[in-house]
Amino acid sequence: MKTWLILLSFLLLAGCAAPTPRGLPPLSQLFRDAEFGAPTERISADDVFTLSPAMLDYAHSNALARQMRTRGLEQGLLEALYKKGELKLDYDATMTRTAAQAFDARSGNCLSLVIMTAAFAKEFGIDVEYHTVLVDPSWSREGAFYFASSHVNLSLKVGKADRLRGISATGQSLTVDFLGGSDLDHFQSLSLDEDSIVAMFMNNRAAETLAQDRLADAYWWARAAIERNPSLVIAYNTLGVIYQRHGNAAQAERVFNTALVREPENTTLLQNLVPVLAALGKPEESLALAARMRSIEPNPPFYFFNLGRNALERGDLKAAKALFAREVKRAPYYHEFHFWLAVTNWRLGEAEAARDELRLAAETSTTRDNSRRYSAKLAHLRGLKPVPSETY
Repeated sequence: MKTWLILLSFLLLAGCAAPTPRGLPPLSQLFRDAEFGAPTERISADDVFTLSPAMLDYAHSNALARQMRTRGLEQGLLEALYKKGELKLDYDATMTRTAAQAFDARSGNCLSLVIMTAAFAKEFGIDVEYHTVLVDPSWSREGAFYFASSHVNLSLKVGKADRLRGISATGQSLTVDFLGGSDLDHFQSLSLDEDSIVAMFMNNRAAETLAQDRLADAYWWARAAIERNPSLVIAYNTLGVIYQRHGNAAQAERVFNTALVREPENTTLLQNLVPVLAALGKPEESLALAARMRSIEPNPPFYFFNLGRNALERGDLKAAKALFAREVKRAPYYHEFHFWLAVTNWRLGEAEAARDELRLAAETSTTRDNSRRYSAKLAHLRGLKPVPSETY
C-alpha cells in the first residue's frame, strides 16, 4: 500500500443545483484538453438512458404486459424487474453502467439501477423523480484511492400513465430504493434533476477509469460531468485529482480552490489540496491547510483501519483488534473492515469471532467477486482449527 493518500469522491454524492458563487473562473479556464489524448471510449450523455433492442423487446413482451395489467404499470414494472421477473437483477458496485449495460449484465450499483429503472419507466410514460438521500457517505478504497459514496433512489408517479391507459390508480408516488431497509425512511432526501443524474454517472465513470490509470478517459468524463452540471462539486474534485496524477499541480490547485469556493469545509477537497500545495513549494500553506482539515475532521475515513494495519504488521494483535473494531463500529457495512477484523481474530485464536466477521464481510461486499472470495474463505475456515499468528 502506498504511503501517500488521495481522497477521491466517488459519485452518488450530489445535492441540488445551487447559484454560482461570484468570483469563480470561467469553466474554460479549468480545462486543459491539449494535455490529454483522445478518449478510448465514447463520452456521451446520449447513451445513459437509451434502451437497447433487448430492453425494448422485454418492455413490450407479453409477460410484462400481463404483469402490468394485473398490478398497474408502475408496480408491475418493478415487480417484473426486481421481484417476480426472470431478470433477477443484483446489486454490484464493480462499475457504473448505462441502462443498457445494467440490463445486459443483470446488475449494477444503485445509480445504474436507478438509471435502468427510469429508462424503462420513461418508455411507458411514467413520471420519474430522482433523489439523493441525506445519509453519511460510505467509504471504500481501491489501491491508493479512497472513494466516498452517497445514495440515490427514485420515485415513480403512480397514476398518470395508468389513467392514460384506462387503469385506475391512486395518484401516489412509489419510491424505489435498491439498498432497501426501513432505516432509510428516517432520512431526508433532496430532489435531483435528470442533468444531475447524468453528471453523477459521468463523474462515476471518471473515478472508475482514473482508478484504472486511464487518465485521458478519466479527464474527458470529469470534464463532461462539470459541463453537464457546474454545481457538482465532486466532479471538480475528481478533475483536480486527475491533474495531480497527470503532474499538473498548478492546475490541480486551481480546480480544488474553485470547488472550495462552493464548499469551504469540504474535507475531501482540503485533503487533496494539501499535497498539491507541498508539491508547488508552498509548505507553510500546506501545513496550515492540514491543520485546518484536522480541526474539521480529526479522525478521517480509514483512520483507525490504517492504524490497525500498522499494529497488525508489528504483531500487536490486541491493539489491531481494538482499532479494527472501532472502524467497524463507525462503518459497519464496509466489507474490508470486517475481513481484517476476522484475520486478527483468527490470529488471536478466536475462531468463532473470525468466522462471524468473515460472514459479515461476504454479506456487506458490494461486488460479486469479493462476495465469492469471502464466502470461499469462510468455507475454508469452517473446516480448520485456529492457529495463532497464522498468515491468511
